[in-house]
Amino acid sequence: MVLGLVKFTGLSTRLLNICVDSLCKFRKIEKAETLITDGIRLGVSPDVVTYNTLITGYCRFVGIEEAYAITRRMRDAGIRPDVATYNSLIAGAARRLMLERVLYLFDEMLEWGLYPDLLSYNTLMCCYFKLGKQEEAFRVLYKDLHLAGLSPGPDTYNVLLDALCKCGYVDDALEMFKEMQSKFKPGLMTYNILINGLCKARRVGTAKWMLTELKRSGYTPNAVTYTTILKLYFKTRRIRRGLQLFLEMKREGYTYDGYAYFAVVSALIKTGRTKEAYEYMQELVRNGRRHDIVSYNTLLNLYFREGDLDAVDDLLGEIERKGMKADEYTHTIIVNGLLRTGQTRRAEKHFVSMGEMGIGLNLVTCNCLVDGLCKAGHMDRAMRLFESMEVKDEYTYTCVVHNLCKETRFVCASKLLLSCYNKGIKIPSSARRAVLSGLRMSGCYGEARMAKAKMKLTQFGNS
Repeated sequence: MVLGLVKFTGLSTRLLNICVDSLCKFRKIEKAETLITDGIRLGVSPDVVTYNTLITGYCRFVGIEEAYAITRRMRDAGIRPDVATYNSLIAGAARRLMLERVLYLFDEMLEWGLYPDLLSYNTLMCCYFKLGKQEEAFRVLYKDLHLAGLSPGPDTYNVLLDALCKCGYVDDALEMFKEMQSKFKPGLMTYNILINGLCKARRVGTAKWMLTELKRSGYTPNAVTYTTILKLYFKTRRIRRGLQLFLEMKREGYTYDGYAYFAVVSALIKTGRTKEAYEYMQELVRNGRRHDIVSYNTLLNLYFREGDLDAVDDLLGEIERKGMKADEYTHTIIVNGLLRTGQTRRAEKHFVSMGEMGIGLNLVTCNCLVDGLCKAGHMDRAMRLFESMEVKDEYTYTCVVHNLCKETRFVCASKLLLSCYNKGIKIPSSARRAVLSGLRMSGCYGEARMAKAKMKLTQFGNS
């Protein structure tokens, strides 16, 4: 049968591309490489689409250097990289905020006689916004696109609005929205992007106004719209209003997806209303929603909140029996839940097993364990973990500084606080006050004065 496919080169290459795409999406890059090699051996020649798919997979799951190396393989095979090739590489570099690499790829495209398209420029603008370089991003929009003979369309504006909102520039996004309205009619996606940005900024009134504008434009809010607003109500502790909206939409015959249910359930769990949360989960199952890893994570969180460790063990067994793969959120919930129920040793063992299983130790999980160990009085174990962490954020430092102060280890807390100032890490002023007042209370007046002077000097130097 394989030999039969080989006779039809176009069909076999197309089939190869479909298989490579599927393998790359499931992070099976090595198998995709093996498939391409086997295909060549059987006389099935990969084309530019094959290599572009492989490059996208490498960019997402391996690294930009490994992805770029494939372009050399393409040229060796007599296949010329196209704009789509470079767009994948640019997207991979931009995702890692490698601006110099992005600009290098733009230059290389032009050297090879390829011209960046709207997608290339959209990605570049997003990278600028994420790096806080607004002026450069707007220069691309208002100057570079014009020089390249390209006109920004609705998709460009949507990308920019999303980037502005995610970077916290909500007012700039609203100004750009007005500009967009003067050129074309915004789509439902545009309104959803802005509503989502406003909700994350907790701009309740403006989000309501945007919802009204959406309806005036003749659109019907979809699941994304209402789920976003539901989350806003729950984040701002307007639980009753959120549940009212949820029930109103149900009465009107609106069909919610699983994410809306999970938003309701998560809010109820956080406010201690675990019985109601469980009822909503059961309703979701009755409505035909099969349990996936997202719903299992929600249930795990629910059982940990109730302190029902037997139910947790049963649920983890069910996940394993169904052949589901726990994601990083599952493991974070487990570590956090075990710590919350006083199972410190078990939480540490699970954390170690994550590394042994090859699961990436994300910052949230590490922070949970550091905080849990500190609160359980295991400061030395927390410090060992803290020192082993390659990545730390302001929460990590704040947690450790405060807990060192609680343990009356003020000198150690002072040194850690000063290292934050030296690295330009902003931590709350409450941590600074705790350290300085602790040093004074313990009679270390000289250290307190010296620490205060160093903090002021570092702040002046950073400014």
